[in-house]
This record gives sequence, C-alpha cells and structure tokens, in this order.
Amino acid sequence: MDDDVRGDGTAALLAYSARRSLTDAGELDDVRRWLAEVEHQAPMRVRRVSLDDLEMWETDPSTGDISHRSGGFFTVGGLRVRIPGQPVEEWWQPIIRQPEVGILGILVREEDGVLHCLMQAKAEPGNARTVQLSPTVQATRSNYTRVHGGRAVPYLEYFRDPSAHRVLVDVRQSEQGAWFHHKRNRNMVVQADSGVEVRPGFRWLPLGQVLGLLAEKDMVNMDARTVLSCLPFAREHGDPRPERRGDDPFLSALRRSCVRTEGALHSMVDVLSWITDARSRIEPRTAPAPLNALRGWRRAEGRISHESGLFFDVIGVSVEAGEREVTRWAQPMIEPHGQGVVAFLARPVDGVLHVLVHARVEAGYVDVVELAPTVQCTPQTYTHLPASARPRFLDEVLAAPAERVRFDSVLSEEGGRFYHARNRYLIVETDADPAAVEWPDFRWMPLHQLAELLRHSHYVNIQARSLVACLYGLLGADTRE
Repeated sequence: MDDDVRGDGTAALLAYSARRSLTDAGELDDVRRWLAEVEHQAPMRVRRVSLDDLEMWETDPSTGDISHRSGGFFTVGGLRVRIPGQPVEEWWQPIIRQPEVGILGILVREEDGVLHCLMQAKAEPGNARTVQLSPTVQATRSNYTRVHGGRAVPYLEYFRDPSAHRVLVDVRQSEQGAWFHHKRNRNMVVQADSGVEVRPGFRWLPLGQVLGLLAEKDMVNMDARTVLSCLPFAREHGDPRPERRGDDPFLSALRRSCVRTEGALHSMVDVLSWITDARSRIEPRTAPAPLNALRGWRRAEGRISHESGLFFDVIGVSVEAGEREVTRWAQPMIEPHGQGVVAFLARPVDGVLHVLVHARVEAGYVDVVELAPTVQCTPQTYTHLPASARPRFLDEVLAAPAERVRFDSVLSEEGGRFYHARNRYLIVETDADPAAVEWPDFRWMPLHQLAELLRHSHYVNIQARSLVACLYGLLGADTRE
C-alpha cells in the first residue's frame, strides 16, 4: 500500500483495496467457473414437500406452530401486529422465531498491501442460484453446536475465540424484521496470518473483487453483504490524490462521503435524536398468536398462504446436499410472492454524497425502528392495499432514466430460510432539493455516518446494509492512478 494512505490505518487499507482489486472479465469468468465446479461436484437437490411431511418437524395440535423435534433451529409461529398511525394499522402473519444468535464471519488477510477475503462457495436450499459467494463462516448456534449431529463448521475457531487474531468487525445485527422476530447474527471480520489452510469450497479473493461482484445477479449472498457493510470504511482524512478534470462528480462525492471531516447535512447528535424520537413516538404492539388461527391465513394443500394470494407462503422443502455438515434434511421456508425493490435515492450535498434513509418500523425489530433504504417494498403487494399505503418515492425510483441509475442488480436474500426471495437493488441519483423531500421519517445521510452507526447494533437494517456494501463496491470504479 502507498505510504500516503497509511495514515488512516484500516480505513485507508480498505479504500486502497477497493480500488486496486478491480474485477475484469477474465477474473469474473474464473469466479463463475469456480462456483459452477463446486455446484457440479456437490450438487444440492431441493424438492418442495407438504408441511405435513417434514421429517423431524412437528405441528403443535393446539396452536399449529411448526417446530423441530430437537427444540433447536427455529419455529414458525403466528404474530398479531398493531402499529397506530401506519397506512395499515393492524394485521396477522406467520413469522420465524429464531432467538439464538448465529455467526457470520469473514476471515481476511493482507497480501501486497491489498486485503483478501476467504470466501466460501456455499449452496442454500432457497437460493435461486444454488451456489453463491458466502462468508467464511455462516452458521446458526444450532449448526455450530452440532444439534443436527453433523460435521463441524470449518474455520469456526477463528470466530469463537477471536482474541488470538486481529478483529476488524464484531457487532450484532438484525435480519428481516418482516419475516423474523428479533433475529440477530454476530457479524465479524477477523484478520489472520498467512498460515490458513484453504479447504475445498473456499478461496481467497481480493476485497475489491468481492465488492465488484455485487453487481452480478445472485452472485454474493445476503450474509456476505451484511458483513461487508460493517467494514470500517469511514476515514478521518480525504484522498491524497488530486481530483482531475473529467472525474465523475458522483464518484468524487462518493469518495468524500466516506470522510468524516467532509461534513454532513445533519450532525450525528441530530441523527441519533431523530432515531430516538421515532422509537419513542411509534408504539408497535405485537403478541404471539396461534399459527392456525391467523386472520386471513389458511393452511391447505401442504402450505400456509394468505387468502389474497399475496405477501408470502410458508412451504416445506426436502434437501439433499453432499458437502454440507448434514447431507440430508427437511425444513419449512418462507416463499415471497413477487420480486422486491430496494433503493437509495442519492445526491451530493455540498460535494458529499448523501443517501435518503427511512426510519422504518417492522414488527420483528428488537428496538422498534431501524434505518432502511428510501424504498423497500414488493410493488405487487400494493394492489391489495389502499393507495395511501403506496411507498413514497417508489414511482420516482421505477421511472428513473438509465443515466440516473448508478447501481442495478437483482440479489437473493437469505437462502437458508427464504425460498427464491429476490430484490432488485438500486442506487438512483436525484437532483431533488434535500429540504423538500425530508419528510418526518426520512433524512439525508453520508456514508461516514452510516458507517458509524454500523459499529453498533440495530441501527441500520439488512436491506440498507446490502446497499451500503454496493456503494462500497462503486468505489472500485475509481481508476485514477
């Protein structure tokens, strides 16, 4: 790494790695071939089966709740939700309860001044693209304590006892609050020495290459995205290289957005006060409800569905996988109806890129509200809801001209619990007046403020974290020398 970027330590190493490890066509083809080889050598076979026929799972005769006979893993139950003041104030739904905290960990090392990540080619039963780039370790507590009686999780020791190594990231983060109730995972990045054995199904990849692959459809899984978003990219000092005539103003503003001294439209004190006010003002009321008595939902033909045909189903799958800790199992999964849209509106404010975040309430959050993207929805859902429920800014995102769309990729959500759940992730440049579009639940924030919040739990939701990782990926578009 150049001497002039060492002063900012880890943040400078990350910035240098992002721009020095660009993905060219040959590198991309190589990663594709590797994923295809792993899938060919250890194929995963997934069959849809009736919820009534899930081996090792049972339905409570009084509530209809579905749980594993071991008492581990997760339970599918019901939830009654009331959130006064929302476009839809009350509803009932199935939800996954998984109180244990899992580990999502990426092992990294520095090679020739560039950070490399030990990525896993991992298959999940719900993935639309079966094998995706995943963290080094991606395991629930039930998995890594071997409730299933299977093999040990590779590389787990680096994350169960990280004190022997340099920890870059260690923070608990939430997952989808619409489908999980109080679900959290420990997101970790641990730096190791050069003596790490590379096992089959794993490969060291430059950080910039991993970030660049976020632009590839279904290539990098959700668990890798959330860990990457927590990397401490925020810096105290700007880029020592002078800007040149012809530099892309958007990318220049993006670089400055990672620098704390470049400022922000709102101070961090004001941002924290705004979040606290939303958490104090909004009072969601949730209560467990029997899965077999949820208003508007029915269990028939081996699945649980909403009477409207919208939202999602709870389905069953049977899985055979030769290279997993357990080679054969069955489980329930959530299957959403329709592809979602997840988008940031972005614009420079005084030369610093800001994104428009939404203080969003979801029934499954631990602390009422988390910062979400500008738009986060499944558009077809709103055919069933009143017009007032249509998400603000959705139409602007969908109608954006191509030259305003800075990032556009379809990415899968967590394939261990969700079946073919995919969202179209977008970063859309806007020239809207910042003051004119800041509604009570929306604020403009630069990346360095989001990075600061990501050092702590339950501030930035899983969808926004994916988009933060995608913004870091755009840093690799800077080819200046």
